[in-house]
Amino acid sequence: MTTPPKRPRDPRLDVFRGLCMLIIFVAHMPQNPWLAWIPARFGFSSATELFVFGSGFASAMAFGRSYGTAGFGPASLKIVQRIWQLYWAHLALFVALAGITVLLAPAESHAMRALAHVFAAPAQALGALVTLTYVPMLLDILPLYMVVLALVPVMMAARRLHPAAPFALSTALYLAALVLGLAMPGRSGSAGHWFFNPFAWQVLFFLGFAIGLGWWRPPALGRPRLVAASAAIVLVSVPFNFWGFTDAYPALVDWQTALLPLNTWTNVHPVRIVHFLALTYLVLSLLERARWLMETRGAAVLTLVGTQSLPAFLACTALAWTGGIALDVFGDAPGPVAVVNLAGLAGIVAAAWLARLFKSEPWAKPATAKARPEAPARTLAPERC
Repeated sequence: MTTPPKRPRDPRLDVFRGLCMLIIFVAHMPQNPWLAWIPARFGFSSATELFVFGSGFASAMAFGRSYGTAGFGPASLKIVQRIWQLYWAHLALFVALAGITVLLAPAESHAMRALAHVFAAPAQALGALVTLTYVPMLLDILPLYMVVLALVPVMMAARRLHPAAPFALSTALYLAALVLGLAMPGRSGSAGHWFFNPFAWQVLFFLGFAIGLGWWRPPALGRPRLVAASAAIVLVSVPFNFWGFTDAYPALVDWQTALLPLNTWTNVHPVRIVHFLALTYLVLSLLERARWLMETRGAAVLTLVGTQSLPAFLACTALAWTGGIALDVFGDAPGPVAVVNLAGLAGIVAAAWLARLFKSEPWAKPATAKARPEAPARTLAPERC
């Protein structure tokens, strides 16, 4: 297999992945008034689409190129190792959230209700948790990521058969999920399947993966017709999603439900994909004219969070869970809401900074020897007779 030429890491990837973490924190906090202003309130897609697509692009660089350098077997083992890490991170995160709930949450809080199944039947819930047939609220992204990573060797093998085979397989899985109901068996909340169906969401993951490996080259940025079409799609979607319009004109919600009855999160409806692609093309085209934004301090903070995606995500979920408990205790007045949100966002950045510090292994670096001041020359006193 020919190894794709190594390309420099795109700084935009880490900036947007970092932005996703901050948005996911706000979106995952129960009863958070700031939720009304996240990007998902202005269109059909959300930060989840960007997170999955960006994870596919990042996985192409982290794992895809290993198939050309190390071979199929070793590269697949590298993916197995990562899935194993994610599995234990998933279980550890659950233990942390359960502990936070027992220690801090009031009896009628959102956290207590979210884990009611666990507290009511702990043996059954824990058994289902370790087999991934029970995926609690807010803990569904890591299982999704594990499944799509497990599909990477399948896609790489399909690529050996024909260059178009991975695209055909990804499309077939998506249609099977959308039309035939292919899903991961298990419980997420009151449903009988995972909230995020990995067989549907993989289509966005492998779109990013294909671009990252150069299997598909997207259209050049800044084409006037594509910019105009993308802007039209983004603008038209706003009235159907922004509460400022839907509250004033409830018929908009009825129209959306009638026209898009399957526009759910679970199977990532095609409308969500089209909106995401249009928004991505529009934003990246505009960013080409403002590259200086990538050099700002804000971009540096987002890059820090984006490069430490797993620790940042774990911190993001734990802090959103804790923040929801805090809002249950202190209420949703503007003051407590601002403190809880800002503290959580700062905590995610701090967690990313600590993760980078520990990964740098400062204890393994030799200490810098401080130059000792030379001792002044001794003046010999004249001998006395």
